[in-house]
Formats: sequence, C-alpha cells, structure tokens
Amino acid sequence: VGFALQRGLIPVGLPALERAIELNGRAIEMNKRALAWGRLAAHDFARVEALAAPRIRAAKSPVKSDTLESIVERRVLYLTDYQDARYAKRYADFVARVAGAERAAGETGERLARAVARYYFKLLAVKDEYEVMRLWASDAFRIQVETEFEGDYKLQFHLAPQMFFPRDPVTGRVKKLTIDRRIMKLLTQLRHLKFLRHTPLDLFNMTAHRRREWALVGEYEQVLDELMRGLSSQNLDLAVQIAEIPEQIRGFDTVKDAQAETAREKEAELLDAFRKTLGQKGLTSGRA
Repeated sequence: VGFALQRGLIPVGLPALERAIELNGRAIEMNKRALAWGRLAAHDFARVEALAAPRIRAAKSPVKSDTLESIVERRVLYLTDYQDARYAKRYADFVARVAGAERAAGETGERLARAVARYYFKLLAVKDEYEVMRLWASDAFRIQVETEFEGDYKLQFHLAPQMFFPRDPVTGRVKKLTIDRRIMKLLTQLRHLKFLRHTPLDLFNMTAHRRREWALVGEYEQVLDELMRGLSSQNLDLAVQIAEIPEQIRGFDTVKDAQAETAREKEAELLDAFRKTLGQKGLTSGRA
C-alpha cells in the first residue's frame, strides 16, 4: 500500500491512510512503519534491500529437523503436556514398531514411519474441551494476542459446545456461544481435569461426535498392524498413502464427521490395492 501510495496509484493521502490504521486498532506502529517502508521502496528500492537484508538473515528461525527422531521427539513433548508421559509413550512405541517393520522389509528411508509419526499424532491429539482450554490458557496464546493488538482491546471467545446446546435445524451443527474474557478465565480451569479424558467420568466423551473422533485412533492402529504384517518394497508406496489418510480429516463436528467418511472410502480403495499385492483379496482388517 505504501509503495502504491508513493507512486500515486491510490486516490487518498498519507494522513487518511495513517488515520485508517489508527482506527483499525491493530499493530498501529508496526503498520505505520510498513507503510513508510513501502513508500521508501517506491523511491529507492535498492536502499530498502540493503537495509532489510541483514535483518532478514538475523530473523530467520532455525529450520526444524525432519528426521524421524526429531519428529517423534517434538510430538512426545506435546502429548506429555496434552495428557501425560504414558500417553506420549504409547505414541512413541507405536511409531517405533512401524519403523522396525519398515526396516525388516528392507526399507531404510523411514517414509512409512515418518507418515505414521505425523498422522498417528494427529489422531491422538484431538482438540477436545480440555485441550482447547489448555491452549487458550497458555503463554503462547497470550503472547500472540499481545503481539497482534495494542491499546484497550476486548476479547470475545466463540465456542460450539457439543453438550447441552441445541443444533441448527438446517445445518445440523451446534450453535455457537459467545463469551467474554471473565467467563473464559473460569472455563480454562477445565484444563486441569484432563486426567478425566478416556475415563467413565469424561462427560465430554459421551457425545456421538467425540466417540467417532476417538474411534479413529483404534481404527488407524488396526490398519497399520495389517500394513506392517504385509509390508514390502512393492507395496510401500500404498502403505504410505494409507498412513497419510488422516490428513484428509479436518474441521469440527459434522464437517469432520463427513470428511472422516470420505477418508474411509479412500482408505478402503487403497487397502484393497494393498491386499492385492499380497494375493489376499478376501482379507479383512478386523474393523466393523
């Protein structure tokens, strides 16, 4: 915008643009500086490049390692915070089993193990009520808000609780509830009750949607058990595609349920192709 303003391509003046930034109320000083940098770039781009290059190099964050060990290590830390060390160990042990099966099949690239490390984690780390409150109560969220906004701002939170709230008769989705920061401060205490997750006292696990979400974990484990038993260099590509199926399951509530069904259909096609490589067309995975 600053570049276009300096070139006369915007039919407003600098004071009007700066006032608009102030009225918007988000990162005012940063946006004013960005506007000034754009104007300077239109006037002397080489100078802007020379000034910016050292800062860009200094600001670059280190690239995360993509080795299997590093992928698992990061997610073990997350799952320990998410639930506990035993839950994280369940994840790490399963990935280790897959890696062992891949090596036994003569494959050293860890393609299947890396896919499982990413997508088994995704299924285990469901953003349920306990996790959402843990994330909203975190320092990372607070720092993000303070970075984005300045001055006297107000926070409102939009929730779609699965229990006790009516569904829209047209969409079938839970109607959203808007609450302020004070009520949210009370609700974030739910994060301390994460030990109830997967127990008979977990009320949030009583909804049909949540039960379907958690069922995906067991289904994934059963499918991977089958893949490990029949894994070879001839069907590794198919196995990796099957392991990556959870990537297609996104969203929340009815949206996620619909995507899960579509993903199951794709999984069934790939599994059929995998079984044909073994000459086991009639084999079933043991899932309902």
